[in-house]
Amino acid sequence: MTSPVRSGRAPRPDLLLPAEVARLGGLEVVTSGIVEGFLAGLHRSPRRGFSVEFAEHRQYQPGDEPRYVDWKLLARTDRLYVKQFEEETNLRAMLVLDASASMAWSGAPERLTKLDYASRLAAALALVLVRQRDAAGLVTFDEEVRTILPARARVAHWNQLSRTLADLRPGLGTAAEPALQQVVSALRRRGMVVFISDLLLDRELALKALRFLRHRGHEVLVLHIADPAELTLARGDETRFRDPESGKAVTLSPSEWGDAYQRTVAGVVRAWGISCRAAGMRYAVVPTDLPFGVALGRALGA
Repeated sequence: MTSPVRSGRAPRPDLLLPAEVARLGGLEVVTSGIVEGFLAGLHRSPRRGFSVEFAEHRQYQPGDEPRYVDWKLLARTDRLYVKQFEEETNLRAMLVLDASASMAWSGAPERLTKLDYASRLAAALALVLVRQRDAAGLVTFDEEVRTILPARARVAHWNQLSRTLADLRPGLGTAAEPALQQVVSALRRRGMVVFISDLLLDRELALKALRFLRHRGHEVLVLHIADPAELTLARGDETRFRDPESGKAVTLSPSEWGDAYQRTVAGVVRAWGISCRAAGMRYAVVPTDLPFGVALGRALGA
């Protein structure tokens, strides 16, 4: 496996391969590194808001309205800061993460499991949003909803979100519909829903729930997390395959069934893409060997 990072320059963590990023340290440290590199070439959102709920201070910039200057802070520090408030952040995004048993799988020891990759990607997405003063929340699920964190735009909230992701362990089965229904009450006004899953679930039920979110005016992005070994079946001797969620197993020869498998996978990916686009949703396949910077670019439409 070849690293996309060129020699002679400091490596951008967002361009490192997932396994290289995983060796850097804990989830929070890794995610911050990914986002620092990604934002280095990204135009930050100019959107800022002022409303009822105080969020934090930032340094005064020419053009800021004087009524938002914190005069008390000026008196104490002799520096100009303006108050920012949370309610008018322009975007509220809810990340809906699949933590079912199938997400615990990796096709090679040097690759992250789908759940580890998706957790880092979700944490990085949330940090990008928070640094743009947008709000990010989290719903995790397996066969039931396991975590609901409301959308907030504070850095302290992202710390809680990243700790939740770091502690996340794979569950059992998959039931996406109840988790997506929770998003309806969590996002009371129009926002963005990022559904992160290997999509080994009941497609029609999941699409029904996703279409409902789109009908409510939410922007919907489906990130299809896939191990490369799932997308292309390696040829070889007779092998026993077991479904981690149902326990069902089958023994077959990849050399004989490889072409049929390839056609089936291509058909599934094509069907998801067609269904999502027909409903006005964005859809992207994200292999777990894809550098995080590329995955973030796809996720954010950069």
